[in-house]
Amino acid sequence: MTESAVPSINGIHHLNLSVTDLQRSAAWYQEVLGLTFGWEMPDVEGRGRKLVLLFPGSPMRFVLTRHEANQGDRASEFRTGLDHIAFTVNDRAELEAWQRHLDAKGVDHTPIKEGATGWLIVFRDPDNVQLEMYTQSK
Repeated sequence: MTESAVPSINGIHHLNLSVTDLQRSAAWYQEVLGLTFGWEMPDVEGRGRKLVLLFPGSPMRFVLTRHEANQGDRASEFRTGLDHIAFTVNDRAELEAWQRHLDAKGVDHTPIKEGATGWLIVFRDPDNVQLEMYTQSK
């Protein structure tokens, strides 16, 4: 077996979450994270209807999918699949601004706490997906 270089990755193109209520989740991500509406995609081959949300100033896309076969179970990091998503913030002051923002939006969250490589706040979306705001360093 010959060794070969791993091809490059330039970043994350999009994240796609399965949700139980497309409109509720889209409204929440727009209000809480400041994402903007991009476009809607119809169900293709039973993959579910999708809404594409955009991060202002970034090429990354955040896609929400409502699968017709979804039984309505809430997300759990204790099952196989996604554990959580951690968004990067510059520093502790920006994390404190997020804490005030989450409070103003009525979003339950942890206090600011020390993580392995920085400071963070943990909160959850309407389907219980764990989200974090995490500083780049301590």
